[in-house]
Amino acid sequence: MGPTPVKNLVRVANGQGFWGDSIDAPVRLIEEGPLDYLTLDYLAEVTMSIMQKLRRRDPAQGYATDFIQLVRRTLPTLRAKGVRVIANAGGVNPEACRAALVEAAREQGAKGMRIGSVTGDDILDRLDELLESGQELRNLDDGRPLSEIRDRVLSANVYLGSFAVAEALRDGADIVISGRTTDPGLVLSPLIAEFGWKADDWNRLAAGTVAGHIVECGAQCSGGNFSRWWEVEGWDRLGYPVLECSPDGGFVVTKHDGTGGMVSVDTVSEQLLYEMGDPQRYLTPDCVVDFTSIRLEQQAQDRVAVSGVCGAAATDSYKVSISYLDGYKAIGQLTVSGPDALAKAKVCAEALWGRLRRAGFEYDKTITEFVGVDSCHGAIAPQPDASEVVLRVGVKDPDRAKVDRFGKEIAPLVTSGPPGVTGFAGGRPKATEVLGYWPALIAKDRVQSSVSVEEVS
Repeated sequence: MGPTPVKNLVRVANGQGFWGDSIDAPVRLIEEGPLDYLTLDYLAEVTMSIMQKLRRRDPAQGYATDFIQLVRRTLPTLRAKGVRVIANAGGVNPEACRAALVEAAREQGAKGMRIGSVTGDDILDRLDELLESGQELRNLDDGRPLSEIRDRVLSANVYLGSFAVAEALRDGADIVISGRTTDPGLVLSPLIAEFGWKADDWNRLAAGTVAGHIVECGAQCSGGNFSRWWEVEGWDRLGYPVLECSPDGGFVVTKHDGTGGMVSVDTVSEQLLYEMGDPQRYLTPDCVVDFTSIRLEQQAQDRVAVSGVCGAAATDSYKVSISYLDGYKAIGQLTVSGPDALAKAKVCAEALWGRLRRAGFEYDKTITEFVGVDSCHGAIAPQPDASEVVLRVGVKDPDRAKVDRFGKEIAPLVTSGPPGVTGFAGGRPKATEVLGYWPALIAKDRVQSSVSVEEVS
């Protein structure tokens, strides 16, 4: 039996730009047109720490439960159309996520379905070992060693490369879940698996990375968040992006026929600029990409061809996303209306901070915003003659009790401030944790990923 022939075209779509994105977009992508792979991106830096807290409360949690609901909803169609799914919904507990998926598949009689998981990114339990061995995990922004905040760390996850997910796909997995792989890697992985790209095929790996980067935010490349938003039609049925990928690394960005939105050189260009960093050295675990080499061409309506992508050898380190407890915060607001609303809102703010100071409370950070006036643009915003203003105030401090005390000073302004304080929204604000972000690097030889594929019985 000879080797499996390489496909000439692989269609990959991304239906989830973040945990909380449209619940219908992935369903529509599966139903509305041809597709080989559906990718779903659930993770952000703060998401990992939230999932870690959920797992501490319940060892069976720590993953994106929305993903299980989506699979339950779409499984018959996925199987009928042969669409394979790749998602980083595993969060900090990919094995628990896989167990929930297997149970959902059994409930729907999906015998023989294969579900894969990739682990190894979560190094929280290894931090002390790694620090003792000389991995300082210094903050990439300011150079501080992780030891300075070690006792406050909540999560630590390595951005794994794409070859582990590709291995699970080559092992026949119909669905692959992972923890913290890179966002573009969700798309690059099936291209490696389908086209047989090697670990040193730098240009092809770079092309697959660019493809993943373009669609990683979902509809942001197909009309969503577009600066010329007035040119976009069909906002109520916005099409999410579909990639038509070739073995040589060339690909087309498009969307399903009959959907809203638009795919143009401009919409794709704007997404390319997202979180780009150095345009000649876009770093991933798999390769380094030169974004200045990318060539875009409007092939037809809603079809942008991408070519010419150049890559270089990957670095010898992985990026690590670490979150830690960085104090507490509370935010509250009042609505002030009537004549001189802005002036009265300013009096309310001065009274609030003055009363707290007189009571002996000072804070590391405070914020005062007049929503509708300067909350977005600050001091450069014009001062309108507003008939209503929302005063939003907040504090941050290591002392939780001090932050809670701030929350008790807002409501009294309804009767002990100027007239026109008509709304006290959300009740008394209470202290909540502030999660700090600590980016670092770790030597690749200190991280080992693991691939497992289970067949539903």
